[in-house]
Amino acid sequence: MSTLRVTAERLTILPHPDADALELARVGLFHAVVPKGAYRTGDWAVYVPENALLPEELVAELGLTGRLAGAGRNRVRPIRLRGEISQGIVCRPSLLADRDLPAEHEAGTDFAAELGVTKWVPEVPLHMSGDMEPAPDLLRWIEVENIKRHPDVFEPGEPVVATEKIHGSACLYTLVAESGEEFVSSKGQGAKSLALVRSEANLYWRAVITHEVGKAARALAERLGATRVGVFGEVFGAGVQDLAYGETGRGERPGYAVFDVRLDVDGVRRWIDAADLPALLAEVDLPSAPVLYEGPYDESALFAAADGAETWSGSDLHLREGLVVRPSRDRYSRVLGGRAIAKFVSDAYLTRGGGTEFE
Repeated sequence: MSTLRVTAERLTILPHPDADALELARVGLFHAVVPKGAYRTGDWAVYVPENALLPEELVAELGLTGRLAGAGRNRVRPIRLRGEISQGIVCRPSLLADRDLPAEHEAGTDFAAELGVTKWVPEVPLHMSGDMEPAPDLLRWIEVENIKRHPDVFEPGEPVVATEKIHGSACLYTLVAESGEEFVSSKGQGAKSLALVRSEANLYWRAVITHEVGKAARALAERLGATRVGVFGEVFGAGVQDLAYGETGRGERPGYAVFDVRLDVDGVRRWIDAADLPALLAEVDLPSAPVLYEGPYDESALFAAADGAETWSGSDLHLREGLVVRPSRDRYSRVLGGRAIAKFVSDAYLTRGGGTEFE
């Protein structure tokens, strides 16, 4: 999931193609459906993104009682309104009525805490949880932001690699080369520097063991002179999320695909370049996320490639979640204040019925 930030944004208002009483408010590349005439292009408003949980009083103030998602009817999720996808909520909460929104935008103010907005985190199923232990040497994964929120991450024509975003659960593996210590965690627990106690009953450890991730990491450490190796993969299949890709998931050999590798070499931490990753993983017998596009950055082409059917199974079993896009050679992004990486998410995936989003 992306980082949750509730921010002041300048709006661009567009006509709704199939509703006389509605318009589209554009924030970045997101569209939020709003009542016609509520805003004009150039107006400032507060943008609440998807996967936000709103307090009851804010839900009532915005006239959204009973209209949001989740058991508490307070979760913001993408929906289609008269054929157009609406992502997030554009509003002017009374609590912020006296605030200078352009100045707050310039300052990068996050209103989430002030408004009582929190991030929705789904409950993790039992087979994906386990006993935890401190793991200060674990290499963490990062939040990958949506390109619609940050459309200037990449330069037009910049060489990029786009891999299929498989809908599973991120599995973090770290090898400390000198001691041979291994740490395995989920994205959420890894963010707290916690690792799962080794157990083949646990989904993540079972994936690491059956796909021999440790053996591959030791080969990478020896070949590249690394003191630590972080292997980041997606665990997926039946019983993991709602999209199964033809894999057993909770069976003896879960689906597993590596999407990133990070190394500590001579005291410097670096990511393996996206252009080199598939070949490197093949050399150490690790499955990799399918590459769906490689070439100059083309926003329209990448949005088109984010849609369609999954490619992992080779049988088009269900829709595609989207893409993860990186420069061919890893670099820093001033827009993100960190690594240049972003996701393109399929609208069909966002609005599917019965979806799960376990981390």
